[in-house]
Amino acid sequence: MVRRIGVVWLLLVSAFLSPAAAQAPRSAAEKESVDTRLRRFEDKEEIQALLLDYGRHLDGRDFTAYSSLFARDGEWVGGFGSVTGPAAIQAFMEKNMGTAPNRAKNYHLLSNFVITVTGDTATAWSRWAFVVPGERGAAISQAGRYDDQLVRENGRWRFKRRVASNDTPGPAPAAQTAKPGA
Repeated sequence: MVRRIGVVWLLLVSAFLSPAAAQAPRSAAEKESVDTRLRRFEDKEEIQALLLDYGRHLDGRDFTAYSSLFARDGEWVGGFGSVTGPAAIQAFMEKNMGTAPNRAKNYHLLSNFVITVTGDTATAWSRWAFVVPGERGAAISQAGRYDDQLVRENGRWRFKRRVASNDTPGPAPAAQTAKPGA
C-alpha cells in the first residue's frame, strides 16, 4: 500500500513538473528559431495581403494604388504584354483597361496561395478566376495563375515580377466586355 501511494505521488509530481519544465527559459538558439518562424509567418501574412490588394485595386480600377504594389524595378507580364516600373505599369494598365470606373462590376477571385519566404525575397503561386456578372447570375469567364517573385523594399513586400498566365481560352471577341487577365 505504501508503495502504491509512493508511485501515485511520483506520478502526480511528474505531471505538475512537466508543464513547468516545458516553460523553462529557452536557449538563444531556440529563441532565435521562434523569432525567425514568427517573422516568416508575419511575412506570409503581409504577402497574402499584397496578393489580395492587387485584385482589389485592379477590380476597383485604382491603378495608382495598383502600381504602388510593385518594386521600383518591378515587372508585370501578362496577356497584354510586359512592362517594368510602377509609373510604366500604371500607364500601361490605364491604356489597356481604361480609366473609367468598373461599371460592369466584374471581378477576380484569388485563391490557393502558396508563399515561400527566404529572408527579404519570396515566391508566391496562386490561382485567379475572372467573374462576369450577367442577366442569369455571374459566370467565370477566364481562369489562370500568377507566378510571383517578391522583394522586401523599404520594409514592405512588393512584386519584383508578376506573371499572369491564362489557363483557359478567352471569351469570343464579340462577347468580351472587359479585360480579365491583368
